[in-house]
Order: sequence, then structure tokens, then C-alpha cells
Amino acid sequence: MGSWPCGVLAVVLVALLVVGGAEGYPAEDLVEGLPGQPKVGFRQFAGYVDVDTEAGRSLFYYFAEADADADQKPLTLWLNGGPGCSSVGGGAFTELGPFFPRGDGRGLRINKKSWNKVSNLLFVESPAGVGWSYSNRTSDYTCGDNSTAYDMLTFLYRWFKKFPELKSRDLYLSGESYAGHYIPQLAEVLLEYNKRSTSFKFNLKALAIGNPLLKLDRDVPATYEYFWSHGMISDEIGLTIMNDCEFEDYVFEGHHNVSTTCTDAINAANQIVGDYVNNYDVILDVCYPSLVEQELRLRKYATKKSVGVDVCMSYERRFYFNLPEVQRAFHANRTNLPYRWSMCSDFLNYSVADGDINILPVLRNIIEHRIPVWIFSGDQDSVVPLLGSRTLVRELAHDMKFKVTVPYSVWFHKGQVGGWATEYGNLLTFATVRGASHMVPYAQPARALTLFRSFIQGRRLPNTTYPPIGS
Repeated sequence: MGSWPCGVLAVVLVALLVVGGAEGYPAEDLVEGLPGQPKVGFRQFAGYVDVDTEAGRSLFYYFAEADADADQKPLTLWLNGGPGCSSVGGGAFTELGPFFPRGDGRGLRINKKSWNKVSNLLFVESPAGVGWSYSNRTSDYTCGDNSTAYDMLTFLYRWFKKFPELKSRDLYLSGESYAGHYIPQLAEVLLEYNKRSTSFKFNLKALAIGNPLLKLDRDVPATYEYFWSHGMISDEIGLTIMNDCEFEDYVFEGHHNVSTTCTDAINAANQIVGDYVNNYDVILDVCYPSLVEQELRLRKYATKKSVGVDVCMSYERRFYFNLPEVQRAFHANRTNLPYRWSMCSDFLNYSVADGDINILPVLRNIIEHRIPVWIFSGDQDSVVPLLGSRTLVRELAHDMKFKVTVPYSVWFHKGQVGGWATEYGNLLTFATVRGASHMVPYAQPARALTLFRSFIQGRRLPNTTYPPIGS
């Protein structure tokens, strides 16, 4: 993102300094219990933080304490991508939070592999226009990476005013997909704020981003290499794309370096892959929306398992989040928004050009501040596949003149291969998660928790197991 304009920084600093806050956790945001929720021993909070009172712009959050020793554990902020998709709906209630929706869409079940076993968890619907976050000024729904990062800075500062006991905790930033932009750009903003602040400073410790969009001209061709390597397209089409498509300086709009031959091959590849494969996890079966929505209306269980994963969970969650009693329990939708909650915003006008930004220089800046960065990839994802991320991490390490500090090798979870990992310069880690999707904790919750625990504890992934395979 580069340096902050001095005027913008001054405005943000003044705005933050004038905000007061009471000691202790906010009683008005305490979630007494969500409808159909199993009993738990940790507290939950949800509500709004105003990031621009003049515009009436507010971001909705959900906070789950660690399930044990919460006062001794760090804070992790999780952001989903999109851009324009909900971290509460995604991260909190279908991936790594303490609950999953029940199959009938009218209650919750425990996520036994929730990341709140390791950390306190904070999820934010960002930017305004996503989920229950909103603005009274419709022009705010035209936004981009810069405004999103600044709003998240303001959010965090004011959220810590609500939760002062957490201000000094170690802060970890994590997310997936377009959070490959959100998380590094937010980290850069926090570091710049810390540099200029003479009082409170964010205690930023490390970043972990799953299947992140980092650089289009490598991430886009990786999708078609993935299709080809997994037998999803023919040799002829795969070779045409790899030989005739020039992806250097690729942008979302106006693919000026892509020839007609290349475009035809890409269109053919997309058609062959079709609609009956989940591009976010190519081994999972698909969910049929019309069938599951009818089952939910009839109060039936809509759960459809594929490789142990409920592939209809997102529809169960959407049904649950739109129940009035659920929104009341969350302290959500306080302005009676004229639309139903959805996972991704239909009307947010997010800058397409911002998707073209190369994030590697931002990551380099963060690492130069001695902030560790982990990039992890579910190996069944074709949308932002490991093929691109692995290359980009290696290129970043080469650019920073980092040596390999952990050679590329397997890591283990309970005696089985959890994935493969490598480390550069003791600060930059790349890891795959075997059998995981674009949403790593969704498809491989146990392996994802092992990865997250290693990340939080500042330890390398376990690369030995017992007993030996020949025993």
C-alpha cells in the first residue's frame, strides 16, 4: 500500500484519539446464548463498532473467547475475502469458530476443532456493505483496499476501547482468499500507526493467510495448470493455455496480453470443468440449492456429506442467520437493512483494479519489521491453488535473499501426513494442508488446527512421527 498520505494519517490519528471507552467488556454486546446453541463455558460478544459516526458507517463483529484460560491466550483477527464476503458467516460459523450450523438450519452444533482452543477469536464483516455491516451513506459502498484497511484500523482501535483488557495481548492476523490483500495491507497500516503513535501501539506478532490472492499474473495461470494436472482438462487445451497465454501484467479488466487463441482455450477449459465441480475443493460433491432450501423450509435436515464434509453447510448457515431471533441474539441488523443476510454482498462496488495489486512488496515490508508470515494452501483448491502461492513465496524469499531454513518436506498430524512445508530466513513459511479446500479449516479441521497451533506457538510444523512406518 505504500506510505500513508500525511493528511489521511493525521485525520485518522485525531479521530482515534478522541474516542473514549469504559473499562471492562461491554455488557450490551454480551451474547447470552444463540438460538439452538449447545452450552459452552466461554463468553461470546457481538455488535457494532462505528468507524465513521458522521457517515453512519459501522462494522459488525463477533468475538468468541478461548474455551479455556482466555485471559492467558492471544487474540486472532480473522477476515474472509471476496472481496465483499462475511468473516462471521465464513470463518466464524463454517470454518474455525466454535459452532457450525445444525443440519436443519435452526440451531448450532459444536465445532470440536475450533481455533478458540488456542486463541481468542475476533471476526469482522468488512467493509461496510458486507453482512450486517452498513453505512447510512450509500457512496461508502464504492470502496477498495485503502478504505478497507483504514476502516479496519479505526475498528480495531475502537474495539480495544470496548475490550481494554485485550489491548496488550499478542495480536495475530489471519484470513483467506482476498484476505491475501486485506491482511497484509492491514498489517502495514498497523505498523505505520505504531511508528507514528506516541501512546497505544498494536502488539502485532505474526500473519497467516490461506490460499491468498497475492499476484494475479501467477495466481491466474495456476488455476489452469491445476485443472490440467488434475485431469480436469485435456492436454491440448492445457498446453494451449500454457504456451499461448501471456499472463505477465495480467489484470482483471482488459486482459491486454491475452490472445484470441488463449481466450478461446480458457473458455473451453471453464466449460469442460463445468458447474458440477466445486472449484474451491475439486474432490467434494456439490450441493443442490433448490433441494436443500426446500428441505430447510420443511424443517428437515439438509446435511449432505462428501468425504466427511457437509457440502450444504453454507445454505444451513444462511437460513439460520436470517431467523429474526438469531439476529436479535447477535445484536445484529440494528437498522433493519432492506435485504437479507448473505455470505457475499450483491451491491458492494469494490474496486476491480485493486485486485491487480501485487502484494509481495507489502509482505516484504512486513517481514522486514521481523513479523513472521505464514502462507498456507489447501491442496484441493483450484481457485487460488498452491501452484501459484508456492512459487510466489519462493520468489519473495529469493528477492529478500533468504536462505532455506526448513527444506521442503512433509509435516504430520496424528501419525499421518498433514501436508508439506518449507521455511525461508526463519520468518517466511509456506505450507500445504493435505486434502483441504480453499477454506482450509472447513475441509480439514483437525489438520488446520494443528497448523494454527504451531503458528500461534511460534513453532515449526511437526516433521517427525512415531512409530516409524516400518515398525
